[in-house]
Amino acid sequence: MRTRFAISTLMLLSGCSTLPDPDPNQAWVDLATPDSASLHAVQVDDRDWADSRYFEVQPGNHELTVRYQFAVAPSNIGPVQEPLWRDCQLNVNVKGFNAGERYQMHAGSIGFRPWVKLYDQQRKLIGEGEPAGCQRT
Repeated sequence: MRTRFAISTLMLLSGCSTLPDPDPNQAWVDLATPDSASLHAVQVDDRDWADSRYFEVQPGNHELTVRYQFAVAPSNIGPVQEPLWRDCQLNVNVKGFNAGERYQMHAGSIGFRPWVKLYDQQRKLIGEGEPAGCQRT
């Protein structure tokens, strides 16, 4: 009985973590971060986005807002023993999303400064994020 419960729980959890199939009439944006950080989709054109794992938008121009959480290593901030966590929002203005294309958003940081870059399918840089505010967590 326990085995059946464990298997059904794992199947349920794995089903929840799968992404939907991309709509060929929309543009899809995947989110990628270093292992120690997290990047979440927040808004499209100042409207809340329901799924934090990706963006899917109509072709055209859009502003994407993401939440990037990352740690600043103690070696970068002096005699502190624990890393300092930052919670930042960044806006990326993109002109010309194309239907059926997949884009990839990468995030990282240099010290306390976060950065976000958006690439098209040919790995060409098409947008960079502007910080919209950060706080310590």
